[in-house]
Order: sequence, then C-alpha cells, then structure tokens
Amino acid sequence: MADGNRWKDHYTDRAREENWLARSVYKLEEIDKRHKIIRQGLRILDLGCYPGSWTQYCLKKTGREGFVTGIDLRRPDRIQAVNFRFIEADILAIDPRGLYRETGGMDAVISDLAPQTTGIHVADVSRSMALAEKALEIACNVLNRDGNFICKVFEGGDFKSLKDKASGFFSETRTLRPSAVRKRSREVYLIGLGFVRKSID
Repeated sequence: MADGNRWKDHYTDRAREENWLARSVYKLEEIDKRHKIIRQGLRILDLGCYPGSWTQYCLKKTGREGFVTGIDLRRPDRIQAVNFRFIEADILAIDPRGLYRETGGMDAVISDLAPQTTGIHVADVSRSMALAEKALEIACNVLNRDGNFICKVFEGGDFKSLKDKASGFFSETRTLRPSAVRKRSREVYLIGLGFVRKSID
C-alpha cells in the first residue's frame, strides 16, 4: 500500500472511531491547539461547512454560549444543534456586507473551501485562490475587532500576494501545513490573528 493511502486511512479511521464527520477535523484541531482560536462562547462563521466536521469541532469548543453559522451549497444534515444556523449559498456569490447585516459580527471566520479539482495544476491553484480571496473579503466584513481567520488555499504563485493582503487586516499572519494534510497535497492554511480593520476597500 502506498504511503499516501496509509496516511489517508490513519486519519479516516481515527475520525470514524472518534465520531467526527470527516478527517479534516484534525487540521482544524492542530491549528487551534497552536493558536487558541476557537474558545467558549465565541461566534464562528464556517465557510464551506459540509460535511460538518469543522462545525462539529466549533460547537464542541464554543459550548452552549457559542454560536456557529455554516455556509455551503449542501447542508450538513448530521449537524443538529440549536446554536447552529445553516445558510445555503454559493460563497463566490455572497455579498459580504449583506451577510454582515444578516448574521451580525463574528469572532472567527474559518474556511476549508476547496474547488472542484481538474488535475490541471494552474487551474486548480487559480480556483483555490479565488475562493481564498473571497473568504478573506467575507472575513474582513464580518469579523469583530481582534477576531481571527483560518483559510485553506492551494499554495502557488499568488499565495504571497494573498498573505500580504491579509497582513494589512490582521495584527499577525501565519501559515501552517497541518499534519493531517495528505503528503501529495499542495494545501496550506493561512491564519490571520487579531483583526484590525473593518472591510476591504
């Protein structure tokens, strides 16, 4: 069996044993352990929330006083919680200011959005970057001051410009490739800590 398959099976089996909806939860867990982003009582916006493991994690960490809003084209039907709201929408079509008026301010915006891959590297990186830029635009319109941002992106030629743009809105920006990322994947996570501006011009 190839190393990549063993890597996948380890996290897939672990997620099943621990009752998480997807193996991707371990990426968020590692980021959170390092940066302490998800805490009790916070309001979280989960972009691309299906199948729901990131929402699961946030609901567990924020507790009864917290609230999670998830946005996706597909509802995570296995998430049943009074402090979870689902909005069915195409992320790229969302008006960020309108979303703020609908949901109010957020303490963290998290995005595990990924494009439908084509196998063509340049196209896949470009589509991922478009989703990441939209996630940043949304974050900069809905985050409360000192809020935090987590966003997956396929690393490529425009990644530095995205990080540079994010650095204008956060006190600190970091990048992290969590252990649960598959070895052949180019995905990396951009992390913005301490939101300092209200919206992208």
